[in-house]
Amino acid sequence: MKIKKIALALLAALALAATAGRFTLDKETRGLLATLPTNRDLLFWSQPQRDAAFRALDRISLLAKSRVVAAGRTPMPLPPGPPLNLPVDIDTYMAGQRSAALLIVHDGKLRLERYGLDFDSSGRWTSFSVAKSMTSTLVGAAIRDGHIKSMDDKVSAYIPQMKGSAYDDVSIRQLLTMTSGVKWNEDYADRDSDVARFNNHQPEQGVDALVSYMRRLPRAVPPGTRWNYSTGETNLVGILVSQATKKPLAAYLSEKIWAPAGMEQQATWLLSKTGQEISGCCIQAAARDYARFGQFILGGARVNGQSIVPDGWLAEATTTRTGIGQPERGYGYQWWTYADGTFAARGIFGQGIFIDPQRKLVIASNSNWAAGARDPSASGAREAFYLAVQKAIDAEAVGNTEPLSSRR
Repeated sequence: MKIKKIALALLAALALAATAGRFTLDKETRGLLATLPTNRDLLFWSQPQRDAAFRALDRISLLAKSRVVAAGRTPMPLPPGPPLNLPVDIDTYMAGQRSAALLIVHDGKLRLERYGLDFDSSGRWTSFSVAKSMTSTLVGAAIRDGHIKSMDDKVSAYIPQMKGSAYDDVSIRQLLTMTSGVKWNEDYADRDSDVARFNNHQPEQGVDALVSYMRRLPRAVPPGTRWNYSTGETNLVGILVSQATKKPLAAYLSEKIWAPAGMEQQATWLLSKTGQEISGCCIQAAARDYARFGQFILGGARVNGQSIVPDGWLAEATTTRTGIGQPERGYGYQWWTYADGTFAARGIFGQGIFIDPQRKLVIASNSNWAAGARDPSASGAREAFYLAVQKAIDAEAVGNTEPLSSRR
């Protein structure tokens, strides 16, 4: 019934404006009319449903409400630079990735900006787990601001409703490195996995939806002994930051990063059933602002010359804190790390921000991978693309006698 009402309302608006002779149906609305999802099981939507919805999750009331992340008045400049001479056919690469946006910023200059899937620079695309790296940065800000005393404080000290759960013995540091030892299944193809089920969990009266779910989870191994990827735990991090700062997470993101660091467009952050930002996911932002966030991190998370996080914290966050069972790869504080000093924020279906401090390089990408949430072929092609960009930058470096290291 709700779907029919939405479609009828949109059609009524179309008829009314057409009478006035000045209506242009936008891309997002066209997609919604054709393929609006009819359930909350995002991981199992069809490809056309994802194409339509990923640019409009904050406008589909069936899914969730959202909170605005306000931007400032002075955008961070992204001046154009000379086109980068890449040994890659960009059209072919973007088609293989099913890219909505691909931006390369080198030394502060925009060297490539391309769009696909009928998307453009004015729209907002969902971040998925790229949001984890933003949430992590807010932990650093909350420590710097004195709201969180220590990375080694226990979770239940900030979320009292977690007392008596397996998280009593888990520190903030272990949450950020996903080494809590609490049992969690992140299998995106399994309808019975935790990551699929917790979105539909009915919370206890007066308890946050995520807290209600997470405090029931059993311990698998002792804290700090095993890495296990868990979106639920990043959602706990967000609740912890909100409790510590006594502010909605969207407001704190705006205050510490989005406005002062110069994001151009407002973003939105989807909310849980009980009104908390879903902090392991679900920021909707413009592609250029994802690139700007990468530039902000590349520049040391500084606003007016002052870092918003404690001295040394960002270096810890973006270098390996725990192994993940892959050679030359690791995990920091909600950042994926490489042995050569590069690091990345990643989200399912092909979202990403890759940062190479040595080359002053940021690559931001939004996609809807054909094979679904995890696509090994598309993921491998993206890694190869990162290397190709690095090599192109090395090749144009003055002197061109010995390329910068790109061993990964």
